[in-house]
Amino acid sequence: MAEQRPPLPPFTFETACQKVRLAENGWNSQDPEKVALAYTIDSQWRNRSEFIHGRQEIIQFLSTKWQTELEYRLIKELWAYTDTKIAVRFAYEWHNDRGQWFRSYGNENWEFNEHGLMSKRFACINDLPIQENERKYFWTLGTRPEDHPSLSELGF
Repeated sequence: MAEQRPPLPPFTFETACQKVRLAENGWNSQDPEKVALAYTIDSQWRNRSEFIHGRQEIIQFLSTKWQTELEYRLIKELWAYTDTKIAVRFAYEWHNDRGQWFRSYGNENWEFNEHGLMSKRFACINDLPIQENERKYFWTLGTRPEDHPSLSELGF
C-alpha cells in the first residue's frame, strides 16, 4: 500500500489551507526526517539556487539549514491552489551564529501526487537583515500558536 499524507488531492480551499498549515507545523518542528516524509521518495526541489532530489537529500539539506538558521520560526499562507498544486507565500525569522537576525520572505509552488505527497517544490527566498527589536515571531520553538497573527495580519 502506498504512503498517504492527507488531505489528498483534489484540493478545496479548506483542504489546501490544511495542507499549508500542516507543512508549516512540520517545518517548525525542525525535524528533517519527519519533514521529509511529506515528500515523495524522488521529490524534486529548487530551493533558492540549490537543486535537491529525493528524501535523503532533503534530510541533508534541512539538517544543514537548521544548524545555521538558529531559532527558526515560520509562517506560511495559502496564495492559490488547483486540484493538485498549491502556491504559498511565507516569512520566517532566524539568526546566524553571530547573532544577526533575518526575516526571510518567499514563495513556494508545490505539486502533489494522488497520495498527498509533495513531488515538486520550487522556492524563491529573499533574506532581509533585521534588528532583534524588529522581530515579530516570539512563540516557543515549535508549532505556531493558533492565536498568533497570520502573515496578512502582520502586514507581510
